[in-house]
Formats: sequence, C-alpha cells, structure tokens
Amino acid sequence: MTLTIDTQGSAAEVSATAAAVAAPEGTLFRFATAGSVDDGKSTLVGRLLHDSKAILADQLEAVTRTSTERGFGGESGGIDFALLTDGLRAEREQGITIDVAYRYFATPARSFILADCPGHVQYTRNMVTGATTADAVIMLIDARKGVLEQTRRHLSVVALLRVPHVIVAVNKIDLLGYDEAAYRDVETSVRLVTAELGLGSDSRAEVHVIPVSALIGDNVVDRSKRTPWYAGPSLLELLETLTVIDDLDESGRATEAFRLPVQLVLRPQGAVVVAPELSDAYRDYRAYAGQVASGSIKVGDTVSVEPGGGTSTVTGIDFAGVALEEAFAPQSIALRLADDLDIARGAVIAAVDTLPPVTRTLEADLFWLDPRPLAPGARVLVKFGTTVVQALISEVTGRLDLTTLGVEPATGLAVNDIGQASIRLSRDLPVEPYAHNRRSGAFLVIHPQDGATLAAGIVTAPGEPTRAGDGSGAGSDVSP
Repeated sequence: MTLTIDTQGSAAEVSATAAAVAAPEGTLFRFATAGSVDDGKSTLVGRLLHDSKAILADQLEAVTRTSTERGFGGESGGIDFALLTDGLRAEREQGITIDVAYRYFATPARSFILADCPGHVQYTRNMVTGATTADAVIMLIDARKGVLEQTRRHLSVVALLRVPHVIVAVNKIDLLGYDEAAYRDVETSVRLVTAELGLGSDSRAEVHVIPVSALIGDNVVDRSKRTPWYAGPSLLELLETLTVIDDLDESGRATEAFRLPVQLVLRPQGAVVVAPELSDAYRDYRAYAGQVASGSIKVGDTVSVEPGGGTSTVTGIDFAGVALEEAFAPQSIALRLADDLDIARGAVIAAVDTLPPVTRTLEADLFWLDPRPLAPGARVLVKFGTTVVQALISEVTGRLDLTTLGVEPATGLAVNDIGQASIRLSRDLPVEPYAHNRRSGAFLVIHPQDGATLAAGIVTAPGEPTRAGDGSGAGSDVSP
C-alpha cells in the first residue's frame, strides 16, 4: 500500500502521514473500537474486514442474503456490514452491539486482533475489557452529533488505561456532504476534550482524527477523493504503521522489565503422562509456568521472586516442548531456575532488582462494573495476575465528573462510575503503578461470595513498603 502525502490539510495530518512511512512490519497489533450508540462501530469494523479482503466467500454470501431479506439499502440493495460482527441474536434484532466481538485479520504489513466494543452505557464494562490490552482504540463519533457524554466516558477510560494510540474516526461524513467545516468543528471539540484528559501529551496517547464514512468506505482502507481537504492517512494505513506495546529496543530486547506471574509449578516425576524413556530426564524436573506479562528473559539472566525475595539464575526456558534461549511477552513458557526456591502459584518472577517493595496498601482508580454499589468498608477479593488476595475498600476518595472531567468528592460508586479508592490487602504484594507497567499495575475486584467481577482497577500509587517477604511463597490469605 502506497502513501501519498498531500500538501493540503493541517500540520497534524501531514505529520501523522509522514510518521506512518517508517512503520514496523510483521507485528501483531491489537485495537478496539468504542463510541456512543449508533455511531457506526460495527459497520466500520465490517467495512474494514470487507475492504481488506478478510471475509470468507460463504460468510459474505450469508450476510448479503440476510441484508437483502431485511431490505437493507432499499431497492438498490447493499450489505449491512454490522452483521459481520454483531453475531448474537439479540444484537441483530435490536441493531446494537452487546458483547465484545473479537475478529482476526491480516494485511501484508501486519496481523490484527480487533475488539468491537458496545456503545451503550450499561455495557461500559465490555468496553473496558476490550480496551485493556489494546495498542490503540478507534473512537467513533457521529459527525452530525459531535462529542457526547458516552464519548467523554470512553475517552476517560482510554486515558486512565493509558492506551498508547487513540484514533478518532469522525463517521457519517457523507451525510454532511463531505463538508470540511463540519469535520473541523468536531475535530476542534475532540482535541479540547483529549487535551483536558492529557491525551496527546508526551506521557499519554497519541491522538489522530480521521473523517470516514463506514457505510460507503471513505478513508477506511483507501484514501477518499471525496475529502481532498484531508491530508492524513486512511484508517488502515494508520493501523499498519503504529507502534505496539511490546515493541523491542535497538538491541532486540523488550523495553519493559520482565514479569512472569506463576500459574503452575511443573513437577512431572512419576506422572503417567511421562513416557518411560523420558522418566530419567524428568525425574528432577522443576519449572514455573505462566504467560510472560512484560519484557523478555534469556537463559543466564538473574531473576528475583516475590513473595520471598529470593534470587536465582535462569537455566532453561521451555516453550511447547521446545527449549528456547530467549522468550518475550506475551509467550507462555516454563522457566527453570538454578535454585530450588519456594515458589507457588501467585508468585511473580521478575528481572533482578526491578520489582518494587512489597506493600499492603494502594491507591487506585476503579471502573465500577456491577449494579451493586460500592461503599467504604466492603470486603472483596483482589486479583493481581495469578494471585488472589482478600482486601478491604478502606475509603472512596472521589469520582470522575464526565461533564467537567474533574474529580468530585464521593463516598461510594455506582455502576459505570469511574472513581478513586484506597485499598488494604491481606498480605504483602509487589504492587507497581499502572503508569510504569500496564499489565502488572492492573487488577480485578471480585465479589467474595458469588465470584462476580465488581470492578477493573489500576494502581495509581502503591502504599508504604512493609517488611520483606517471609519466604513463604504464595502463602495463604488472611483476613484484612
């Protein structure tokens, strides 16, 4: 795909296009869609899949047939691209998106995992789920309506989750006759909101604004001749060129510190699954399995473990039965160490001297997802990586006002509120700020009786360090 830089348009558009030329190739890129109801998210996703030739012939035939049966497009007919992603019966009947729909496709430049998130207020929890691991979020705005409250809510979530890239697609520009003035008005409103949220600053996400028509396909895969006043790349051109969370530095190493939450300790000696001819080789085998949350690890690297505070050297890395010299996030591996440390599920293996001191208190931003309100004093479970501990919500300190984007005093949180709270844990954990590590600094709040997910949380500040780990591994929970 060739990029042509037009001499017209804003400096931001020209800069975005120029930056797109030297893009990394062959990488996996995760992105999510968000926005208000009926802004055209599912239609945009369907158009993106269709125009990038990522739809199977039989699936396209079925969608075309269903679109015709429903009279989509009037007498001339047409394809309802939303049917490519809205797979639930309730979604098709109501014409809305309810759950996150994941789609996978690839171009010659890179592979993509796409999360189509719902726009209704009551499904904000699904949007949080889709955006948590995203390298970018496409925020759709109806060009006729501009920035709405749900747009501000979703942009607030994106800012708090520190998603690296925000692409604002000003959709349905065709319904305004491709009017540049209408687009510029929306763009100005968007940049005012993103500036208030800190998006676009050096420490927050890059913001790109693109005029599109999801229904017709303008500026989705290819540049549109109907918007000669827009000089930036198309949506797909931009997606193919943005950096990813797990990018490597010049030496080929991951830029974030290594973290491996231990999911399982492998000790297969005497197990029936070990073939007799391999029994000797695995008699003393011990490895710690899990998914690399961040960074990379090599054989010979020194690592530390919490809880416990022990250190050791990596003697082997096993990946699906194959020995590796080096592993990266997000691979699932089994790590062998030189020393027999007391490590159990829930422990964290990390690059030496990179883990923060253990603590039992933390300050956090909470995305409250449950209909039951939160009140101070609530006893909950908190899940960091593979470890689950009892915890106490000691105080609710504020709630985000979506109109002013400021924090107002609050004593509790209701469903879909974004608030701030102080949390006390039942035991020591190496808690680090979300701003330093998106994966290690995120957690879930779980109801202790029914197991429901009450909130998604991000650590804004760990509490005062407590004593060092006592070497008891993952240990047992105690009441806070």
